[in-house]
Amino acid sequence: MPEGDTVYRAAAKLDRALSGHVLTTTDFRVPAFATHDLTGGTVLRTLSRGKHLLTRIDHERPWTLHTHLKMEGSWHVYPDGERWRRPDVQVRVVLGVQGTQAVGFQLGVVELIPRAAEHDVVGHLGPDLLGHDWDEERALANLRDQPDRPIGQALLDQRNLAGIGNMYMAELCFTMGVNPAAPVASVAQLPRLVRRGKQMLEVNKERAIQSTTGNLRERERMWVYRRDRSPCRRCGTSIVVTMQGEPGRERAAYWCPSCQPER
Repeated sequence: MPEGDTVYRAAAKLDRALSGHVLTTTDFRVPAFATHDLTGGTVLRTLSRGKHLLTRIDHERPWTLHTHLKMEGSWHVYPDGERWRRPDVQVRVVLGVQGTQAVGFQLGVVELIPRAAEHDVVGHLGPDLLGHDWDEERALANLRDQPDRPIGQALLDQRNLAGIGNMYMAELCFTMGVNPAAPVASVAQLPRLVRRGKQMLEVNKERAIQSTTGNLRERERMWVYRRDRSPCRRCGTSIVVTMQGEPGRERAAYWCPSCQPER
């Protein structure tokens, strides 16, 4: 699942390529919307909301194209005539304007909805760490509402705050010295943890290479994420990975037994 900064960059890319332009091509390759044609419509903007993308289009009435990358999805932007870098069979949406095509591959969600219904698809989300309306106090209240819940699971719940995935959850817990299985109520520096999460996303939102260590070299970018059995960068103890969460919805949590002891 992509992190919030990845989705933010995807929205910015689509916004630069399409906004203010008239659509010369629309191709929705999902059964529910395959017959829809928004050619001649004007793209107003694309914005991210947590891990969701909203592309607003005016065509006879106000529409919003709601997409979600899920695990495998991505949006590419190509000049007309350039060969696509992923196979045609993976295409879910094509939006074309003069000179440019935006192509959505393997998108986990594709919905064309009236703009007034945007709240139905993103209204459940908590405050967006990269949103213009970020509300730290509300995010903290959401987290504290379930004091016995493991902090790792609480951070991943997009209803509490939107934008944190497995990577940032692991990296945040490590840099704060918190075990991801610790209950929310036991995290004394919860406001600091949330602020650090926002800082991590803000630092990475404009660059394609994500790093939480400050080092952009390959294999040096993360403290613990996907480093199971590797030595901790602080103490040398082997990083471990455990599956946490409700049955059927478990997620991998990476942590250092010495720097993030279980209590």
